[in-house]
Amino acid sequence: MIREHVTAILALLQAAPGGTPLQVLDGAVPAGQTPPYALVYFSDADPEDSDDRALEEVPGRYVLWAYVHSVGGNAAAARAVGSRVRAALLGVVPAATGRSCFPIRREDGDPPQRDESTGVLLMDQVDVYRVESVPA
Repeated sequence: MIREHVTAILALLQAAPGGTPLQVLDGAVPAGQTPPYALVYFSDADPEDSDDRALEEVPGRYVLWAYVHSVGGNAAAARAVGSRVRAALLGVVPAATGRSCFPIRREDGDPPQRDESTGVLLMDQVDVYRVESVPA
């Protein structure tokens, strides 16, 4: 179930509107990667599951959070990546096999932050998107 939701989010991001394809990275930045790009981390929860649910039962409500780092060489570039991410995700109903998904919502975000730890200026804007589904 996790894989289907993650795959849907990554596909939406890779198809983000804009002049050039958006570089989307799943959880790691390869050595030598240059901005702009979107780095995505995922976290999930089963908010209605109880400890006594039988393993063979279909899980109920499922929530996945996508923590998207929109990275650019300056603040404007990071915001531009963030705008493309927002256009690709916000309000979209993703497809996940065997699940009925709700529209993607943005739950939180931070303005671009400076990162010069590598010796090169990078600006990183973080936005958190929520995907929720129930059994189909």
